[in-house]
Amino acid sequence: MRSRTKSGSGSGRGARELRTPVKKAKGRKVSSSRWLERQLNDPYVQRARREGIRSRAAYKLIELNEKYRFLRPGMLVVDLGCSPGGWSQVAARAVNSDEHDVHFPKGRVIGIDLNKMDQLPGVEFLQQDVMADDWRNSIASRLSGAVDAVISDMAAPATGHKGTDHLRVIALCEWAAELAFEVLAKDGTFVAKVLAGGAEGELQKQLKSRYHKVYNAKPSASRKDSSEKYVVATGFLGNEVVHHPTALN
Repeated sequence: MRSRTKSGSGSGRGARELRTPVKKAKGRKVSSSRWLERQLNDPYVQRARREGIRSRAAYKLIELNEKYRFLRPGMLVVDLGCSPGGWSQVAARAVNSDEHDVHFPKGRVIGIDLNKMDQLPGVEFLQQDVMADDWRNSIASRLSGAVDAVISDMAAPATGHKGTDHLRVIALCEWAAELAFEVLAKDGTFVAKVLAGGAEGELQKQLKSRYHKVYNAKPSASRKDSSEKYVVATGFLGNEVVHHPTALN
């Protein structure tokens, strides 16, 4: 979903966007000031505030779902690394777990995160370390059947070292993929964030052998200077193996 900026005049000429400068503050690092200024002037951050969305990341999932149509009313969805709740908000509305529309079947959204998340309508929150040894039992206790979609916007805290950050995000994505292999219903969908950098080759290979199609996408809401992209794997094959997988980038 693309953000549109209205012109401030009727002349037909593009109006220059007004930026909010950030004043220097004692003790604040230059990098922190740049981050704050970027946040204040980010159109997706501003839009999230206007629309009551918990994070700008929500618009990434909206765009991915508009393109690939993997969330529908009545589905059971597991959202990994859900806090502060942007993706869960989108999923709850899409699967009707918040019962927004009584004419469609009610779905379920189970959000999981190590960090606390404030309650959201239609979202069952589980505060759990997704890397803990007992994660299978914790998640299984919440499931009433096979899952239709596993979605993950998880990212490890940035270290500032590009190679290290890449490997840490790929490790989280690989863990999420393993969970999806265990809980997804046939024809289910897996969506997760990865960082471009070379180490995702094995992950892509595994996904292509277990799903009918694997797409790679960079939503408009992803910052241009970010190496993040999203893998969307649709049509889970269960225990079947595809010898000639179809992969679309």
